[in-house]
Amino acid sequence: MKVAFAQINPIVGDLIGNTKKILDIITLNSKNCDIIIFPEMVLTGYPAQDLLLEAQFIKFAQNQLNEIADSVKYCIVILGTIRYQDNMLFNTAAVIENRQIIRYVDKVFLPTYDIFDEDRYFHSAIQIEPVNIEINGEKINIGVHICEDLWDSKYDINVLQNLVEKGANLFINLSASPFSLNRLEDRIEIVKTKVNQYKKPFIYCNLVGGQDELVFDGQSFGINSKGDLIHVCASFKESFEIIDLKNENKAKLISMPENEQLFSAISLGLKDYFYKTGHQKAVLGLSGGIDSALTCAIAVKSLGSKNVHGFALPSKFSSKHSINDAEKLAKNFGINFSKISINNIHSQFLDSLSNDIDVRTSSVAMENLQARIRGNMLMTISNQINALLLNTSNKTEIALGYSTLYGDMCGAIGVISDLNKSQVYSLSKWINNHFGEELIPVNSITKQPSAELKPNQTDPFNYDEISPMVESVIIENKHLHQLVKQGYDKDDVLDVLRKIRLSEFKRKQAPIGIRVSLKSFGSGRRYPIINQFKG
Repeated sequence: MKVAFAQINPIVGDLIGNTKKILDIITLNSKNCDIIIFPEMVLTGYPAQDLLLEAQFIKFAQNQLNEIADSVKYCIVILGTIRYQDNMLFNTAAVIENRQIIRYVDKVFLPTYDIFDEDRYFHSAIQIEPVNIEINGEKINIGVHICEDLWDSKYDINVLQNLVEKGANLFINLSASPFSLNRLEDRIEIVKTKVNQYKKPFIYCNLVGGQDELVFDGQSFGINSKGDLIHVCASFKESFEIIDLKNENKAKLISMPENEQLFSAISLGLKDYFYKTGHQKAVLGLSGGIDSALTCAIAVKSLGSKNVHGFALPSKFSSKHSINDAEKLAKNFGINFSKISINNIHSQFLDSLSNDIDVRTSSVAMENLQARIRGNMLMTISNQINALLLNTSNKTEIALGYSTLYGDMCGAIGVISDLNKSQVYSLSKWINNHFGEELIPVNSITKQPSAELKPNQTDPFNYDEISPMVESVIIENKHLHQLVKQGYDKDDVLDVLRKIRLSEFKRKQAPIGIRVSLKSFGSGRRYPIINQFKG
């Protein structure tokens, strides 16, 4: 039996465009395989969020599904979509044969944690039943299920056991599983556990592409009844690949290094954010520091050097080496580059404010004014040239509030906002090693980080210590006694926890950031701004 993975990149809400992409695949390939499998909610795009509350959207999706069904003649097609029945909406898989939708298989478990909010929109499946089909005279019971239904050990119902007890002899999972580091290994491990338990082959078809803050990595795969990995599809790109379930050849899993995973995921997320919103050009400020340098490198990879516009905006506090490093970076990547001094503008601001506030004494407000001037200029430039401004803040800074609202926090999307400072350094070094040249100036990597908003300023953190502590708080939800037990100084921990709590109002106003960890700042982390719980 020949099964095809249609690992495609839909656009949320583009029902016509997604339909065309699906129809093209069916038309070109349906005679060459027995089953074509598309990912979860591929017709609507995932997650469709409150589009699912619009009656017209639901009706349009059903009409498009009927159009797709009418084109299915030579094979069976299984695709993810939605269905509405008896005032209930379901996340479903439509099984299509001979121009007819022969079954809908609804999702059982509706994840409502982290970035997921499916219980807001969908009803759980009313029944769990395999789909009976016939291929080349052989009757097969397919245990079709959707994404979270695979991870049933967390729930009271065992979906796969139910399917086996009712005669399923092949598992097919339609997924929209977002990327996080080493996620493929997690998926393969859980599937192998199920295969070893039930002795049934397993096909896993995953979505690919960027959608707002999320990145879907693809990497669909097949495992035979012996528990052997027999195929892994491409990572971070669309692919259509056919496998023969009777083929006993084992596939070799080539583990992608973590920095390559991060670079590929963020690049895809940024590329799709621009493509799917109809933009081509990006603007970013180049300070000569490591964060803007890494952001620039990812932007060039995603958008092409001709579409990236970098601006150095030095003040009287900017060091000569920072300006030189910004110029060198721009030259190395071949981007558009300009240098605009903000000295005169800064002075004029201070003169205008001098009657009402003390502008002669150094203060955080006076430092932040420079960042806000830069933010205004970069936003104006991006508006004028129909570009999007890239935010260059990293996760550690965002956590601690070491950023200026309406200054360096400006932007349409946070490119590295889910990378902690340690990862920023590691990924920057990897880029130079991977491409075999000093694309990111070594000085940007080795010098002491500084916002350069006052004389001799350096960042007030030991990032080697503070970055992993912040990760422990955000990702593992660790609190004071746990962190102290790990060896952190109590006063340092209290200070970090306080900064994280008090910076929530900033993060609520920050641009969305591309998610690459198990817990990012964004829709998956929802803390109140007014919050007096100190832990």
